[in-house]
Amino acid sequence: MKIVVTGATGFLGRHLMPVLIKRYGEKQVMGLSSKDYNLMDPGQVRRMFEECKPDILIHLAAYVGGIGANRNFPADFFYRNILLMSLVFQAAAEYKVKKLIYPIGGCSYPATATSPIDEGQMWNGYPQPESAGYAMAKKMGLVASVCYRQQYGLNSVVIIPGNMYGEYDNFRTEEAHVIPALIRKFFEAKRARAKEVVVWGTGKPVRDFVYAGDVAATIPFFIEHYDSSEPVNISSGTSTSIKELAEMIKELIGYEGEIVWDTSKPDGQMVKIFDISRMKSLGLSCPTPLREGLKRTIAWFERNYDNRGDGIRL
Repeated sequence: MKIVVTGATGFLGRHLMPVLIKRYGEKQVMGLSSKDYNLMDPGQVRRMFEECKPDILIHLAAYVGGIGANRNFPADFFYRNILLMSLVFQAAAEYKVKKLIYPIGGCSYPATATSPIDEGQMWNGYPQPESAGYAMAKKMGLVASVCYRQQYGLNSVVIIPGNMYGEYDNFRTEEAHVIPALIRKFFEAKRARAKEVVVWGTGKPVRDFVYAGDVAATIPFFIEHYDSSEPVNISSGTSTSIKELAEMIKELIGYEGEIVWDTSKPDGQMVKIFDISRMKSLGLSCPTPLREGLKRTIAWFERNYDNRGDGIRL
């Protein structure tokens, strides 16, 4: 069984590759990045399948970013991700891969979804407008999973990780999600001895954060035991306000200045917690406490900040 991972040098990919290699052996696992193939080019997608010959394809390659980037470049997020999804599903069906695993974001759920958000709410409305281009492009993976299963017998699985964080995340100012953005802000403010750190919004929104290493650890189960297009939320199921998050990161980094909330900036959806009943029914969990996961992430960031080592994106 040959397992191929697209986006293997990205955030989740960096957590996933060691998990797969440990379980299946280095010879059975191949990691790919955009340096190997441009998966928005139909010809290169076909070449990837012909040359790599995957039995199992874990399709992590995506164009991702935080709320600021999504607001500024919504068409780019839609166009690139719809191509990355559509071309790979079509080729996977044509080349008869045994299984395709595809993650989408929790942002694909409707903005009006009621927390805790179960998988049955996916089609009850439109996503949060700030990230709708990305969210809808990824959401089409659910349609593709059903359609290609029906017409081609493609065994595809869609998982829905919560708000992931951890080592190897994207810390670039214009692209980062909330946890890497806050880590960088507080770390640089501490170094500069700044008196305050400005944080977007009111701090009131509540989120469900999940350590990327926990998400990666669930993937072998879906390779070996799950054969359905019914999506599965993968998250911690816990609630943390952005205010609590900011104060925790501030404490862990040791920043002693003040937090100033810029209420002119958007909060996004006020409450987004995921129902993890289906995940638990499969015997899976994401057990890393937020504080422990943040400690690991901050320690990695601090080690790599100056020398830009270990794939840090700044």
